[in-house]
Amino acid sequence: MTKDQSTPPLIVPTDQGLYCAAGDFHIDPWRPVPRAVLTHAHADHARTGSQRYFAQADGVPLLRHRLGNQDFEPLDYGERRRFGAVRVSLHSAGHVLGSSQVRVEHDDGRVWVFTGDFKRDADPTCAPFEVVPCDTLITEATFALPCYRWPPVERVGERIHHWWSAHPDRPCVLFTYALGKAQRVLAALTAHTDRTVHLHGAMVPLTDLYRRAGVSMLPTEPVSALPRGHDFSGALILAPPSAAGSPWMRRFKNASTGFASGWMRIRGNRRRRGYDYGFELSDHADWPALLRTVRDCGARTVLTTHGRSDELVRYLREVEGVDARALSTLYGGEDD
Repeated sequence: MTKDQSTPPLIVPTDQGLYCAAGDFHIDPWRPVPRAVLTHAHADHARTGSQRYFAQADGVPLLRHRLGNQDFEPLDYGERRRFGAVRVSLHSAGHVLGSSQVRVEHDDGRVWVFTGDFKRDADPTCAPFEVVPCDTLITEATFALPCYRWPPVERVGERIHHWWSAHPDRPCVLFTYALGKAQRVLAALTAHTDRTVHLHGAMVPLTDLYRRAGVSMLPTEPVSALPRGHDFSGALILAPPSAAGSPWMRRFKNASTGFASGWMRIRGNRRRRGYDYGFELSDHADWPALLRTVRDCGARTVLTTHGRSDELVRYLREVEGVDARALSTLYGGEDD
């Protein structure tokens, strides 16, 4: 790999999103463009209206569910496509099903990688993170503070199961994101039980798509399949955060509530958000994983997007000796 300081950057932020002029395509554009390469199906990275989309094959059904009847071209991990003067390939980001890093290799030898959202923790619901060597890394920085260090998912699953088991006389409503996080909870709980979990309607089609992809999870049933007045005592119900405080919650009398999120790492967040229990579970890289990824990929330049970019940039510059700076984007609206 080579790098010439006089050459223009391969990927730059524009009003439409991250743009590669050498290949004439955008990555996760936030406005309609002719060609869009998508990293995954979360709403802050996948938006409707572009003429053609390229995405990893496992994630295309999720994208079709969320974006509708668009023109999608599925790519396998590692498959290379020529776009002008660059070759593009997708590599697992370990974030959610079908999530990808975008590798862009110019004919002059430069290699840039955009991680999208990623994590390096074990997760049976999606392919594991792949280290992709590069000259320049564009990385997310959602949880880029030293205090963010995730416990093993096995421990979190055990805590959720203990909470559920400890309330046989009350419904347990766990708020978590509908795409990725809910399915990860359902997979983690298979080590402890085979009981059925009830789902908010927003989670049903997404969970069904995960099952079709071969992901093993607890059996589920839509809340809507049960009659009004059903007694949910002793049941576990998964719901998106938007359902908290809504009329939908009236079905669950005297419910114990929890929230599965990386934000639960900070003392006081659970109380401020009004949940009874908080479970530290994130689909993003924690502080050690961010630093490890920068070291592993060998990038000499690191650009950070959303989250705590300033802290990560400072650390990389002062401690790691890496040329680092923040890159302004609109990512970071849906998941944690």
